Amino acid sequence: MGMQKPHQHRCPNRGTLSYVNRPNNDERSEAPTHARGPVLPGLLIELIAAGQWRHPGDEVVHAIMPWFKDPVDLLTGLDQIRRESRALDRLADDESTARIFRLARGGSATEPVQLPWLDVDLAILIAVNRIPGDDVAIALDYRTSNSDPQVVAGDAWSAPHRGDWRTVAPTFSAFAAALNLPGHGTIATSAPPRSAIASTPAAAGTRSPPTTTSPPG
Repeated sequence: MGMQKPHQHRCPNRGTLSYVNRPNNDERSEAPTHARGPVLPGLLIELIAAGQWRHPGDEVVHAIMPWFKDPVDLLTGLDQIRRESRALDRLADDESTARIFRLARGGSATEPVQLPWLDVDLAILIAVNRIPGDDVAIALDYRTSNSDPQVVAGDAWSAPHRGDWRTVAPTFSAFAAALNLPGHGTIATSAPPRSAIASTPAAAGTRSPPTTTSPPG
């Protein structure tokens, strides 16, 4: 998950955003459509089941997110999504790492956690860095919808703070349509075309940081 850390903030566990978490009893007992609590979008479940949730190519991702510089890999299986997303808990519980990657827990905050911070209690990772150490990710952000959440990503390149999260697409269905996945036309969605997403400013960096029990910087 996450953003590139400035070199002076490199941590001993840098690169663990290509997580190596092993399955545990909680993971094995999770409902087939859940990950860390939130229900995965029905469209994502269908795409995975149909074998259509596959990387469309770096050029397609770049067209949707021209500010996103590092390559990512989609998490193509439910177990993989769960394993990688659990790292959010570990990272958010480390105060210094949480500040760098703009992670907070809405469940313990005194005010709603807003972008450019990620509420890890309402987030699921769907793509992570391909190259170890890049520490970048794309996530489902359930603060906007329980059924069709917005898609956000860490901005390590152009944001005022190199850990800010910003909006990629207003809904997961819009993001999936923009990826133009092979065979995606056989699964109905009302999402706008990729050009509509690419031309929409990703407003995130101007919102207020959250107030938490341990305010991240």
